Amino acid sequence: MNGNPLVLVTGASRGLGRGIALSCAKSGFDVAIHFNGNQAAAEEAVALCKKSAANPAQEFAIVQGNLGSSADRSRILDQVLTRFKRLDALVNNAGMAPRIRADITELGEESYDEVLGVNLKGPFFLSQLAANYWLANPGQSRLSAGYKLIFITSISANTASVSRAEYCISKAGLSMTAQLWATRLANDGVQVFEIRPGIMETDMTAGVKEKYDKLIADGLIPQKRWGKPEDVGLAVDAVLKGHFPFSTGQIISVDGGFHLPRL
Repeated sequence: MNGNPLVLVTGASRGLGRGIALSCAKSGFDVAIHFNGNQAAAEEAVALCKKSAANPAQEFAIVQGNLGSSADRSRILDQVLTRFKRLDALVNNAGMAPRIRADITELGEESYDEVLGVNLKGPFFLSQLAANYWLANPGQSRLSAGYKLIFITSISANTASVSRAEYCISKAGLSMTAQLWATRLANDGVQVFEIRPGIMETDMTAGVKEKYDKLIADGLIPQKRWGKPEDVGLAVDAVLKGHFPFSTGQIISVDGGFHLPRL
């Protein structure tokens, strides 16, 4: 075991999670790369992190589990603590879109339960496990300004899409989850942040790329480009490095200005 801070990033095999893991690697952190079903992608993420590592002493390992399962959530944290003997930060990034987009009038309970189980229930209770570990080990964080709990939400937290109601509800709930944990842990050496990405170029948006290419060109995003995984990674990196020592519960928008009220 080395003295590097250890960051657990859920859903780190691909997309935004991989971008976050790579930023952590470049900053000298050890990373636990969580995945659910795609082990090959997780192993590729580990290889890329090793190439990007700031020093040869850094350690990277994959942990597997379904965030929608209580037993798996406990096993995820057990895997991390067994392998690394510590946890300095949890980045709740893993999430899923509905398998089939349906109008809110036709949304089925099965899709609702699945999406909320992974996107909202899973991060809430994984954070509870992490919080209880930190409360039992106060003042031992290797990160500046204490332990870090980060929730990756979405502009869907406050932007309605009636064909993805379950996704929007999950992200709105996750935003409140960040506020709740920030309030509870503020005096216990744990900072909590919500990072709210906008329209990001990932596997999740590949099927609607043409639609959003046009919307972006027409000015939907003031900065007129897609967001990249590394954009979110840089925001996470700033939090982990302690650049906001007198902040908690903040929403950090990474959306190219989408959130700006405009006429």
